[in-house]
Amino acid sequence: MLSNQLHNGLETAKLLWSRIPNSEDGEVDGGSLLRNSNRNTVESLDYEVIENYAYREEQAQRGKLYVGYYVAVKWFLALLTGIGTGLAAVFINISVENFAGWKFALTFSIIQRSYFAGFVIYVLINLILVFSSVYIVTHFAPAAAGSGIPEIKGYLNGLDIHGILLFRTLIGKIFGSIGSVGGGLALGKEGPLVHTGACIASLLGQGGSSKYHLSLRWLQVFKSDRDRRDLVTCGCAAGVAAAFRAPVGGVLFALEEVTSWWRSQLMWRVFFTSAIVAVVVRTAMGWCKSGKCGHFGSGGFIIWDTSDGQEDYSFEELLPMAVIGVIGGLLGALFNQLTFHITYWRRNYLHKKGNRVKIIEACLISVITSAISFGLPLLRKCNPCPESDHDSGIECPRPPGMYGNYVNFYCGKDKEYNDLATIFFNTQDDAIRNLFSAKTIHEFSAQSLLTFLVMFYTLAVVTFGTAVPAGQFVPGIMIGSTYGRLVGMFVVNFYKKLNVEEGTYALLGAASFLGGSMRMTVSLCVIMVEITNNLKLLPLIMLVLLISKAVGDAFNEGFYEQQARLKGIALLESRPKYQMRNMMAKEACRNQKVVSFPRIVKVADAVSILQSNLHNGFPVIDHVRNGETLVIGLVLRSHLLVLLQSKVDFQHSPLPCDPAGVSKSIRHNFSEFVKPVSSKGISIEDIHLSSDDLEMYIDLAPVLNPSPYVVPEDMSLTKVYNLFRQLGLRHIFVVPRASRVVGMITREDLLIEDSEDSASVELHSTSGASSI
Repeated sequence: MLSNQLHNGLETAKLLWSRIPNSEDGEVDGGSLLRNSNRNTVESLDYEVIENYAYREEQAQRGKLYVGYYVAVKWFLALLTGIGTGLAAVFINISVENFAGWKFALTFSIIQRSYFAGFVIYVLINLILVFSSVYIVTHFAPAAAGSGIPEIKGYLNGLDIHGILLFRTLIGKIFGSIGSVGGGLALGKEGPLVHTGACIASLLGQGGSSKYHLSLRWLQVFKSDRDRRDLVTCGCAAGVAAAFRAPVGGVLFALEEVTSWWRSQLMWRVFFTSAIVAVVVRTAMGWCKSGKCGHFGSGGFIIWDTSDGQEDYSFEELLPMAVIGVIGGLLGALFNQLTFHITYWRRNYLHKKGNRVKIIEACLISVITSAISFGLPLLRKCNPCPESDHDSGIECPRPPGMYGNYVNFYCGKDKEYNDLATIFFNTQDDAIRNLFSAKTIHEFSAQSLLTFLVMFYTLAVVTFGTAVPAGQFVPGIMIGSTYGRLVGMFVVNFYKKLNVEEGTYALLGAASFLGGSMRMTVSLCVIMVEITNNLKLLPLIMLVLLISKAVGDAFNEGFYEQQARLKGIALLESRPKYQMRNMMAKEACRNQKVVSFPRIVKVADAVSILQSNLHNGFPVIDHVRNGETLVIGLVLRSHLLVLLQSKVDFQHSPLPCDPAGVSKSIRHNFSEFVKPVSSKGISIEDIHLSSDDLEMYIDLAPVLNPSPYVVPEDMSLTKVYNLFRQLGLRHIFVVPRASRVVGMITREDLLIEDSEDSASVELHSTSGASSI
C-alpha cells in the first residue's frame, strides 16, 4: 500500500515537472518585464487632473450631496483597507506559526529516537513549503516575487507598472509568503505585507476584479489615478501597521519611505487605516489566546517586550553604542552592495534560463538553509542551565517539542541546552525574542553568536532575489541583534556593571543594521519603540540610526533605491541632480521633434501617428485668422484611443461644429476615459476601422486638456524637476518666451471664501494687497 502511494506521488511530481516550461516564452516576472522593454511596458500615471470639457461638465453636475458621498466613500474604503489588510496579516501569521509549530513539534518528537530521521523530515517539510511558494510565484503571480516595496514606491512615484496590483498578485503574495517564511528561509513577511496592503487598497479603489467576477459597481467611484494613489498609500501604511503592530510607525513609513506626495487630508485617512488595522490585529490576538488558533498564541506578530530590560545607561556606554551604529552602517552598506550584484547576476543570467531554474534554485537554497540550521547546532557543545529564576517565567531547558529560550538539542543531560540551536533551530520571531531578552546574560556564547552572524548574513544575501515573496525587515533585525549582543557582551565584561543588559545592545544593533541598509530614520525609530514597548531607549535608538545612516550613505544608496534601479524603476528622487542647475528646460528636450495634432484631425492621420510612435501625450494646435498657430491644449493617447474605438465623435466635415470650441455637446462620460489599474488599457491594435471610418474627422476640443502646465524654454531644469515631481505631472510643455502678460496672481487673489451663494465667491480686501 505504501509503495503504491509513493509510486503515485512520484508520477504526479513528474507530471507537474514536465508541465513547467523551460523557457520564458510565457509570462515573465516584473523585473524582466521592466528590463527587457522598459519603454514599451511602463507608463506614467496621470496624477494631474485633466480638466477637459467632459470633466468640467461632470463637475458642474455635482452637488454638495455627491461631494459628501464621495468623501464618505473615501473613508469607507480606508476602513475596508484596514480591515482587509489586518485579516490578511492574521491569516499569514496564523498559517506561518502553525506550520512552524507542526514542523518543530514533529521534528523534536522524531529526534528523540533518531536525529537523522528528524533531519530528513525537517528538510522535507521546509522543501515542500518553499516549493509551493516558488511554484505559485513562477506560474500564477510573477509580480509577487520579492518584497514589492520598490514596485509600490515606483507606483506612488508616478509609474504604472503592469501586474503589481492585480488580484492574482495579492493571492500569490499571501500564499507565497506563507510558504517562504514557513519554510525557514532567511526572509521575512513584512515587505510582502506592505505589498499586500497596497493590492487590497488598489482592488477596493477600482471596485474589485472584473476578470475574476469579484467587482462591486457601487465601489467604482474613483475615476482618477490621484484618488487611487491616496488609497494605495493607506494600504502601505496598513501593511506596516499589521506587520509590526505599529500604527504610528506605519503612517511614518508611508510618509518617509514610499510616498512622493503628501497632503494633510491624506494624513488623517492613513492614520485612520492604521488604527483600524491595530484594532483588527488586537481583536484577533485576543481571540487566539483561548487556543482556537493552534500553535498561534500570544506570539506570531512581531513584538518583543523589552520594558523589563535595562533601566538606565551611563555616559561611558555611549561609545560602544556609537560603535554599534558604525558597524550597522558598514554591514548594511555591504549587504546592499552584495545583494545588488547577486540579484543583477541572477536576473540577467540565471533566471533567463526559465522557470525550472528558478524552482531548482529556491529548493536548493531551502535544503542548504535547513542543513545549516539543523547541522551547525550539532557541532556545538551543550551548556548547563543557569540557576532558575521563577520570576522571569523562562524554563530551562524547554520541554521536548517546544521551541523558545534554552532549546535542548542534541544534549546528553536533561539540564543542558544548546545556545546555537536556541537561535538557529527556531522561528525567526522567537530567535529575535531570545536575543532581545533581558536577564539572560550567560545564555549565548560569543562563538555561537559569531557563527550565527556569519552564516545567517550569508544566507540572507544569497536568498534575497529568489522567485519567492521576500521581506528584509526581520532578517535585518536578526543580523543586527546578533552583533549588537556581541558588543553588549563586551560591555558587560569590560565595565563590570550589573545594570547593563545584553538585550538592550541587541535592540540597538537591530536598529543600526536596518538604518544602515534601508536608510530610514524617523519611521524606523518609532517602529522599534512600538515593537519593544520601551520608550526609555528612544534617545539611544535615534543615536545609532543617525550614525548608521550617515555611514551607509557614504558608500551607496538605500536598499530599496538600489533594488528599484536594478529593476529599471525610474524613480524621481526628492532632490534633483546637481548638474541640473546648469541646464535649461530646452536642453532636456534633446532637440526631439514634437508630434502634434490639429484640432480637427483626420482619422487616418490619427491612426498613423499613434502607430508610428509611443508618445502618451500630444500638443493640439489650431490656426488663428492671421495664419499663426496656437497651442490650445494637450490630448492623451488613451483619450484618443477611446474616441477611435467608440466612433461616436466621427464627422464628415473637416470644420469644427462649434468654432468657439466651448459649447460642443459631450458624447462621453468622464468615466469612459478611466483606465483600470488591473488592465493595460486599449491598444491601437485592438481598434478595427473600415476604409470609410479612416476618411472621417474628429474634433479634439471636447477631450483635450485646455490648461496644461507650461514652462519657458530657458527655465532652470532644477525648477522644472521640482515642479514636475511636486505636482505629480506627466507632461510639461516647453515654449518660447511669452510676448505679453495678461495679468498677475498674488497670494491675495487665491484667498477665496465660501459664501452662501455657491455661484459667487468673495475675495479678501486689504490695503496691502498690491505688496503681497
